[in-house]
Amino acid sequence: MAVQGDGHAKYESTGKISADSDERDDYQTEFSVSDGTRARIFQLARQAHYFSGKVDSGNKKLAFTGAKKLSYSDGQQNTAAEYNYSSLQPVQQLTTIFQNVAATLEYGRRLSYFHRYQKLALDNELRHMEDQARHGELAELQAVKPILQQIYDDSSVLNVVRARALRIMDMNPSSNAGN
Repeated sequence: MAVQGDGHAKYESTGKISADSDERDDYQTEFSVSDGTRARIFQLARQAHYFSGKVDSGNKKLAFTGAKKLSYSDGQQNTAAEYNYSSLQPVQQLTTIFQNVAATLEYGRRLSYFHRYQKLALDNELRHMEDQARHGELAELQAVKPILQQIYDDSSVLNVVRARALRIMDMNPSSNAGN
């Protein structure tokens, strides 16, 4: 995920659309990060000294939770740091923000697929999404509003599913960005 100073963001991922899928699928989307989340991301990057120092905790006894990389670039500096786990609060908070936004965007990806090919899968997917949103595990819900709106507007989708899509759209658009 890349976030520019003006809030324009680009997200890319590669993976299976669902657990029972055989194919890996490349996915890209662009969206606008809310002003609050954008400001928080750049504030935390500054607090983390733009990732120029040691970011990884170095503790080899911790479970491997996946390689992560944070980078910062502007006209004067270009820095990056890779880590598994960081004990630095700003890095932990940035990791949470990016993971929550990625979770939201992956819901959008799956919802688009299910809306097109497996409408009966929408109810379960939206139920999980609504639950995660209520627990503050998603962020930047406005980024997936177009697919939620399509589902809501589709009269061939069950009314209970359409109502759930509407409830999610009505949630705070940048609810719990990892603050």
